[in-house]
Amino acid sequence: MAPDILGIQIVGTLFGVFMLYYTFLNLKRREMTAKEYGAWTFLWAAFLLVAIFPQILDPIVRSLSLARTMDFFIILGFMFLFGTSFYTYLLVRKNQKRIEEIVRKVALEKGK
Repeated sequence: MAPDILGIQIVGTLFGVFMLYYTFLNLKRREMTAKEYGAWTFLWAAFLLVAIFPQILDPIVRSLSLARTMDFFIILGFMFLFGTSFYTYLLVRKNQKRIEEIVRKVALEKGK
């Protein structure tokens, strides 16, 4: 008996296919390297696999004592958002310091 496909699985599958296509377009536009393309393609293929066959994650969900696979995705989503927010903050701070150094150098050169 085939498992029932939920609406969220269809949405997830369409999203994954679109992102695979968008990743390919970025490779063709030379906006990413072949290595980056390979990494992102692997990520989107894994996403598609989990979207189509969510029962793959059942052993992990059970070992974490979660009620549903969706709970697992929500937790992972929050972890991802917090991680990317922190990483973005660090990049912004690093760029701010670089800009301050450049402005300071230019100001000292113009002051001479």
